[in-house]
Amino acid sequence: MDWIEAIGLVAGAMTTSAFVPQAVKTWRTRSARDFSLGLLVLLVAGNTLWMAYGFLKGSTGLVAANLVTVPLTVYLLTVKLRRG
Repeated sequence: MDWIEAIGLVAGAMTTSAFVPQAVKTWRTRSARDFSLGLLVLLVAGNTLWMAYGFLKGSTGLVAANLVTVPLTVYLLTVKLRRG
């Protein structure tokens, strides 16, 4: 692994971990009321595209980060749609 890929892995881990506390809070409260629907839709779409881009470019960092981020944002969007 070269240093550029290492930077990508660290950046991916940091930005992905930013979603974890919010997902835990949403799990505990069963509410995503404070989220904008537009934000969540754009995050799901954008993160899915980043993952596809990473796969096509062969970037382990992009793929790995978004393999975690996409399900977290889909979960948040699902709670938002079901419970407001």
